[in-house]
Amino acid sequence: MAGLKPAGLKPSGLKLGVLISGRGSNLQALIDACAQPGFPAEIALVLSNKADAYGLERAAKASIATAVVSHRDYPGDKPAFEAAMDAALRGAGVELVCLAGFMRILSPWFVERWQNRLINIHPSLLPSFKGLDTHERAIAAGVRVHGCTVHYVRPAMDEGPIIVQAAVPVLGTDDPHALAERVLEQEHRIYPLAVRLIAEGRVRVDGERVVVEGHVPGTDAALVNPAA
Repeated sequence: MAGLKPAGLKPSGLKLGVLISGRGSNLQALIDACAQPGFPAEIALVLSNKADAYGLERAAKASIATAVVSHRDYPGDKPAFEAAMDAALRGAGVELVCLAGFMRILSPWFVERWQNRLINIHPSLLPSFKGLDTHERAIAAGVRVHGCTVHYVRPAMDEGPIIVQAAVPVLGTDDPHALAERVLEQEHRIYPLAVRLIAEGRVRVDGERVVVEGHVPGTDAALVNPAA
């Protein structure tokens, strides 16, 4: 594991650990949200399995602590790789782990260790189009509505209680890139929303279903189909 790079974080609210592998656009949405006055969470650590992930630069610019735990340092030893990630997260005092383009499948051990404290954002309206190439598959299937989902992570890929979804229309002129860009705009809206709801204590897991307690002004549309 690369050494932790400390940064001056002001203590405020739920401490997040964000796992990335690449450019970190959803990480940036969380950084921007956490910088807003009154937002009930802060990013305690950005952790990547790739030392050249651009998201690490985003974190550094925002004075957020970063760490690299490369899977290549643990060839054939996934338990040791995940144990190192777990140690880094716990060492930073992380309370909620947010997957933001983290391109490694997590083992049941890691998922269960962070049970109901590990969330992901997926570019489809789950349970439809799990896995990769969601936009291509949505267009090929002829669906009229597509979107994105923030959910609690479970051992099976792209499964778990749904916290927030956002829908966008699939247009007749769409190609995968155009559809992806429109969905990404909504990802950047609903990931911070999901974190806010959790940090405010409004999210309760009942079996394998999420119940959002109380009313958050201005979020009704976003929970189903955000307005433009």
